[in-house]
Amino acid sequence: MSASPSPFPLLKVKNKALLPIVQGGMGVGISARKLVGAVAAENAVGTVASVDLRRHHPDLMEMTSRIKDRDANKEAIWKANCIALDREIRGAQEIAQGRGLIAVNVMRAVSQYQEYVRQSCESGADAIVMGAGLPLDLPELTADFPHVALFPILSDVRGVVLTLKKWMRKGKLPDAIVIEHPAYAGGHLGAAKKEELQHERFDFEVVLPGVLEAFKELGIESENIPLIPAGGINSHEKVVEMFKLGASAVQLGTAFAVAEEGDAHIEFKKILAGAKREDVVEFMSCAGLPARAVRTPWLEKYLAREEHLMKAAETKDHQCTLAWDCLVSCGLRDANPKHGQFCIDHQLAAAVRGDVQKGLFFRGKSSLPFGSAIRPVHELIHYLLTGEKPLLA
Repeated sequence: MSASPSPFPLLKVKNKALLPIVQGGMGVGISARKLVGAVAAENAVGTVASVDLRRHHPDLMEMTSRIKDRDANKEAIWKANCIALDREIRGAQEIAQGRGLIAVNVMRAVSQYQEYVRQSCESGADAIVMGAGLPLDLPELTADFPHVALFPILSDVRGVVLTLKKWMRKGKLPDAIVIEHPAYAGGHLGAAKKEELQHERFDFEVVLPGVLEAFKELGIESENIPLIPAGGINSHEKVVEMFKLGASAVQLGTAFAVAEEGDAHIEFKKILAGAKREDVVEFMSCAGLPARAVRTPWLEKYLAREEHLMKAAETKDHQCTLAWDCLVSCGLRDANPKHGQFCIDHQLAAAVRGDVQKGLFFRGKSSLPFGSAIRPVHELIHYLLTGEKPLLA
């Protein structure tokens, strides 16, 4: 299907001129080849979430399930995930047929983030997007791949300025910056505590003008680093508002997760699309960051015991439940009472299968553009750009 017209300026990244719409990276396995390829085919930015993509490949799951030795299993899982990441990037490229931009989201909080960055670059990704921690070493990790665009995910002016100064000492600037508002985004959120999620320093009305002013003070031409706000952007009117504040594009996650082409099970899409505002709650993730998800049976049970589990954490001697050690810092494995006490990979993997009883269903806080309807990527992008909605049953 041909791309929608854009009344907004095109997003310029490296040598590409793109529709100013970015699909956020969503793991485990929520944004993989089908969704990413469909978004890129519209000449927008599709983003593969790099974490544990073996879940989409039965042969890789079988390969890693047979190994009993913990150390050998850990190594096998990392190798399998690099193979899966390569498959998903190439699969998305095949769907996109040279259109758009294929990015890969790599969480800084993941133990083997360096390997994911390297594999993404070697597999032909157009861009690396990094959040869940300050991406201060991303320029070094991608030094051999100067054609790969770099998008740090940050949430306030202070974090942007810190990252820019560190990168500038290395002779590097971001190709774009994603500005994620933790009060609205889904998944892991860019604030240290739940109590900080609503702080005004995260408001787009503060951050976007503040970053543009910081560009001037640092001698950076603003047109050289597009700003991409993310979180709570669910209408054409919101897109217009962001551009008035100085944005060059916008990023959405949940709205794309429930698209027809999304890689998750249909039950996953129904749960996310059908969730009401009061169904979406914040809690502490095992990664040590606040997180936002749908209140499902598993999450209800966990939240009822959260305080007890966190208090009791230091009295237990844990190992990684999957013999994998996926996170640099894991509340459950490390017995950290300030972090969540559950296996995030296990719960997210259940969600992508549509298992409402066991799954952790990350979701943004705002309503979706098409309500509970599950519609194609093309219609979502067209609406965001033009304000024209399809006829919904």
